[in-house]
Amino acid sequence: MDDDKTLSRLAALLRQAEGTDNPHEADAFLQAAQRLATTASIDLALARAHSDRRAARTGPVQKRVEIGERGTRGLRTYVELFVAIAHANDVTCDVAGDSTAVICYGFADDVAVCESLYGSLAVQMVRACEGYLARGEHRAELVWRRSRGRWVAGPVHGTTARITFQTAFARRVGSRLSEARTAARAEAIARDGARDGARGTELVLRGKQVELREFYRATTSARGTWRGQQPSGVDAASARRAGDRAGRQARLGGERAIGDARRALERGRAG
Repeated sequence: MDDDKTLSRLAALLRQAEGTDNPHEADAFLQAAQRLATTASIDLALARAHSDRRAARTGPVQKRVEIGERGTRGLRTYVELFVAIAHANDVTCDVAGDSTAVICYGFADDVAVCESLYGSLAVQMVRACEGYLARGEHRAELVWRRSRGRWVAGPVHGTTARITFQTAFARRVGSRLSEARTAARAEAIARDGARDGARGTELVLRGKQVELREFYRATTSARGTWRGQQPSGVDAASARRAGDRAGRQARLGGERAIGDARRALERGRAG
């Protein structure tokens, strides 16, 4: 399958999503977009495996994707969102020590899908978070923290609320994408099973995983494993619930780009 055609189909599906404010429809669009991406990826893997022109076969690539400027508040939450998307699309990521970029390892078409999904979802994450902070719900919640050797109660700080909200959003979106990926793979194997090809499809997918793992091991210079956004010690429960709810309702915007996501990130400042 042609990569440009796949991305065009994905963009067309995403534009449809822009017309609904119904969370159930939004969820259906997100699931459909991920199923399309997964199915296209499987088709490409099968095509590569059965190509007679072995010398012409394309292999995995390494690509650096810029996330944001160093020192931006909550930068790790944007990385968490990208890594969650990548995990659902057969792309492994290393993360720059200052969280300003991710280094992707995967097939070019899968990396392109990740960038497309991230470009839309990062904008939505910022918009939803800004709306939550503007409503001031986080200030109505009291949390306990140590100050000068004693425990005191106070409202949730805007920075804490932002990071908690966006972390919950990223994790919920990642869960939804992974569920859609699992369903799409099962459908593809069942479809090919009707043609006595299920075992072949499973072997091709396993072979792709091995190829990607070997490429990553041979290419990466990472010294450790990125562990995601770590708890701050302050449980901003309302922000976590709101972020999770926004992640459940997130829909895809058809014409977002990484540049749009960066501009949204730059606007996102704690209140």
